[in-house]
Amino acid sequence: MSDGTSRGGGAPAAPLSHRVPDLGSLELLLAVARLGSLGAAARELGITQPAASSRIRAMETRLGVSLVERSPRGSRLTEQGALVTDWAQRIMEAAAAFDAGAQALRGRRDSRLRVAASLTIAEYLLPGWLIALRAERPGTAVSLQAGNSAAVAERVLAREADLGFVEGRTVPDGLDSAVIAHDRLVVAVAPGHPWARRAAGVPAHEVAATPLILRERGSGTREVLGAALAAYGGLADPLLELASTTAVKAAAESGAGACVLSELAVREELTARRLVVVPVADTLLERSLRAVWPGGARPAGPARDLLSLTRRRG
Repeated sequence: MSDGTSRGGGAPAAPLSHRVPDLGSLELLLAVARLGSLGAAARELGITQPAASSRIRAMETRLGVSLVERSPRGSRLTEQGALVTDWAQRIMEAAAAFDAGAQALRGRRDSRLRVAASLTIAEYLLPGWLIALRAERPGTAVSLQAGNSAAVAERVLAREADLGFVEGRTVPDGLDSAVIAHDRLVVAVAPGHPWARRAAGVPAHEVAATPLILRERGSGTREVLGAALAAYGGLADPLLELASTTAVKAAAESGAGACVLSELAVREELTARRLVVVPVADTLLERSLRAVWPGGARPAGPARDLLSLTRRRG
């Protein structure tokens, strides 16, 4: 068992808490990636812009890399910043799960609901559903685990979640499902990317042959895109493979390359013209969003109520 000292007589390693940025700094970095502005991120988090700048500089000093490029037009992540944002997203998801679990331990609860959801659904649809559920069942303690569609299916199969939400084309054996909404994938690039100037769009075979900024294997987005381009030789090896939607968008905004994401996920970036959609000829990038639960047992209690809400509001 380690006692915190290094082998070979060297100085002990600094505690992890001294080497990893705090949650507040990581939350700020994610806000900068999402909003494209240090000032806007500071306002959202209720801090001053000088304080936000100081936090970013302190984080860059601690990590030893540049994270954010600042200009009169706003702020964007460096390539290293996009990778750190990807890791930060996972840390924040783990912290949210920890917080949800701690809340569930406090006090008496009338019921408990464990939900697992793919990242797009967890970020852009589930918050509204859970607010509506709280209005109908205020005593329900909800815990949420976010991940890619494959991980969600595994959690539901293992009975670690009462209800799951996935984006993939297929549902694994052992699960029942229902379509709750429909979604469209879009190819998006920074305004300076060569594809942004092609008014007629890009043919599907060119998209298939081009290294893209993609979510990791197991994501519903990656699965649907690969199936849609199978007739054109399938996907080329990715330019970057990232495990969060925020990191994918940030890398595309930096001009690194084209990305493919849900239309839901890029609405803000499209409105602000930080990204533009590139039409794709010859193929449809559409998918169904599904609720999943253990086969042979219809959802009951708060899981049943949440499923009903998604159908009414989807």
